[in-house]
Amino acid sequence: MAALEQGSIVAVIGSGAMGAGIAQVAAAAGYTVKLFDTRPEAVDKAIADIGKVYTTLVEKGRMSGEAAIAARARLHSVATLKEVDDAALVVEAIVENLDVKRMLFSDLENVVGDDCILATNTSSISVTAIAAPLRRPQRLVGMHFFNPVPLMALVEVISGLATDRDVAETVYATATAWGKSPVHAKSTPGFIVNRVARPFYAEGLRLLQEQAADAPTLDAVMRDCGGFRMGPFELMDLIGHDVNFSVTQSVFNAYFGDPRFTPSVLQQEMVNAGFLGRKSGRGFYQYGEGAAKAAASQEAAHARPEVVSISIDADVPDTVTHPLEQRLAGAGFTVGHRKPLPNAGENEAPAFHCNGAAIFLTDGRSATERASANRHPDTVLFDLALDYGKATRIALARADQCSDAAYNAAVGLFQAAGFVVTRLDDVPGMAVMRTVAMLANEAADAVNQGVCTAPAVDIAMQKGVNYPRGPLAWANAVGVAHIVTVLANLAAAYGEDRYRVSPLLRRKLANGSGF
Repeated sequence: MAALEQGSIVAVIGSGAMGAGIAQVAAAAGYTVKLFDTRPEAVDKAIADIGKVYTTLVEKGRMSGEAAIAARARLHSVATLKEVDDAALVVEAIVENLDVKRMLFSDLENVVGDDCILATNTSSISVTAIAAPLRRPQRLVGMHFFNPVPLMALVEVISGLATDRDVAETVYATATAWGKSPVHAKSTPGFIVNRVARPFYAEGLRLLQEQAADAPTLDAVMRDCGGFRMGPFELMDLIGHDVNFSVTQSVFNAYFGDPRFTPSVLQQEMVNAGFLGRKSGRGFYQYGEGAAKAAASQEAAHARPEVVSISIDADVPDTVTHPLEQRLAGAGFTVGHRKPLPNAGENEAPAFHCNGAAIFLTDGRSATERASANRHPDTVLFDLALDYGKATRIALARADQCSDAAYNAAVGLFQAAGFVVTRLDDVPGMAVMRTVAMLANEAADAVNQGVCTAPAVDIAMQKGVNYPRGPLAWANAVGVAHIVTVLANLAAAYGEDRYRVSPLLRRKLANGSGF
């Protein structure tokens, strides 16, 4: 389907941050915008603010003066809903309340023409439920933008059970014409992003609760190793713990208590205390004038080991550890190859050896359990990194049986290669690996359940929440086999259905394909 023609009238209901952002983008793309709010003064302010944004874009060379003037001229304030009767598309961006949204769309049905598309910007309410009372529910679709709308590329185009396919395709094409990166999704709890992102917060909170490290250290590992723009705790502080906790509760309840989405008692305590993050001046970090910046922990300097050898774990693609091998070689190590340890089982070859230490990429077991299984006490694990060739930090965990000499040699090895070394307590799966595995698992389940396609889920997580790599692309990079191993080991360690492996991941493993 083609996009709505330029010059078509787009009505935006609600002039808050989301509504104003939608209006700004639509007008800049060549569409006539009618902005309505129950508070006329809010509309006037929103249009004035949008004009200032256009001026700023001109000053920065990102918009021509002529385009800014034309876009501003396409913005119109309307005082009543009756004035949007000629709209080709109405986008609702009002309070997240089912009854209020239903009432608005019922009113709009009595105003707009039969061909007008009705769109809701809801982030959490069922599109099917919103459309149910309408005479023509097939013309209502979700058009979920992300805040701030002008900067965030993603739009989730959400089809309820009654949504006409042509309506969804027209909105998809129109969002593309507005310069966005739309993805199709079915109306299910959390849609794509708010569902698939839950493990990013949940695993971080569990790691903190299990004392793997403090919040600044875990955030640093996720940023400097995992390549995420923000760690889970600084991101939750930015979002607001009341908001983040509410979304998690909503998804958990909507999935009838599925343990994969279980809210965190720790975050509930943060909400109970009023430690909501930036907006309250305190969350996992302190904010405001004079607040000290919390530092991540790192290991003291240790001597460079003299000898390093490597043996590849058959479960892990060479592309994962090869950049690390190259980095060690670049640091002057002559990396010799050797066979697995005599007592190692199948797929149990350590990645690196130095001064008696056997150094593995984490597979979801604790270092202590792995040392026991291999009968090699001097076992050290390292966490996943987005790119071992460029990462500035690496996280290690040592088995309880590991000697100080062996662990210090492992620390010295990575330090000599230019890494800041951070120690995590010996929790299963470490930080980046278990988070990425759970993100990939949730993404695979969304695809398996027909919520979206595999390309769509990766686009959504990169464009909607700025992940450095889509979850399924990450599963391909790490290896589906290793992701399944990590999840299975986490499930065994915790005895919880939370870590059950998606049937689609198992299918991909069985047929030897990726996403």
